[in-house]
Amino acid sequence: MNNKETFKRIPKHIGIIPDGNRRWAVGHNMDKKDGYYFGIDPGFHLYETMIDYGIKEATFYGFTQDNTKRPSNQKAAFIDACIKAVNNLANRDANLLIVGNSVSDVFPKELLKYANKRVKFGKGLININFLVNYDWKWDLNNGINNIASSDISRIDLIIRWGGRRRLSGFLPVQSVYSDIYVIDEYWPDFKTDHFKEALRWYQTTDVTLGG
Repeated sequence: MNNKETFKRIPKHIGIIPDGNRRWAVGHNMDKKDGYYFGIDPGFHLYETMIDYGIKEATFYGFTQDNTKRPSNQKAAFIDACIKAVNNLANRDANLLIVGNSVSDVFPKELLKYANKRVKFGKGLININFLVNYDWKWDLNNGINNIASSDISRIDLIIRWGGRRRLSGFLPVQSVYSDIYVIDEYWPDFKTDHFKEALRWYQTTDVTLGG
């Protein structure tokens, strides 16, 4: 890719919180639900960028059980966006793991075949974890020694779009020592420079893991 920078420290696992879809839609004179569709392509631009930089694992926040309390048209829109994203990924090179409460009626039936097990697509160049109908309490209630997300590794860096300074229940066990970088722009306005900006900042942090 063009203008690739060289970094001494590359996080093995990055968490992605793609927030701001609804606010972006309102700012573009659209219905709130329309923002989710415009959040699909940015995910694949980021996917390609992460492969180029040698990222081994990435976890994307799809939707939570709390998100399903939103108006029905918004719920249908973000579920449809998740299905479209996975169907697109199936034509790429990744090892997909979808983690979420697949017993619930809200969990998309189209994604049941990928639920809570890792599936290889193409060359499997990167592990992609996708949180679908995820809830942190559901995750932990599976058992402290075998949480539902136990196949997901510890996260080194979390990048959140949309300006909010919170984790919103994002993998509490794996994010316990994560560095967190916040992008003020909304997720549909993703630019490759956002990712490089986060990696530049990551060079300045130390990894002590409490030691």
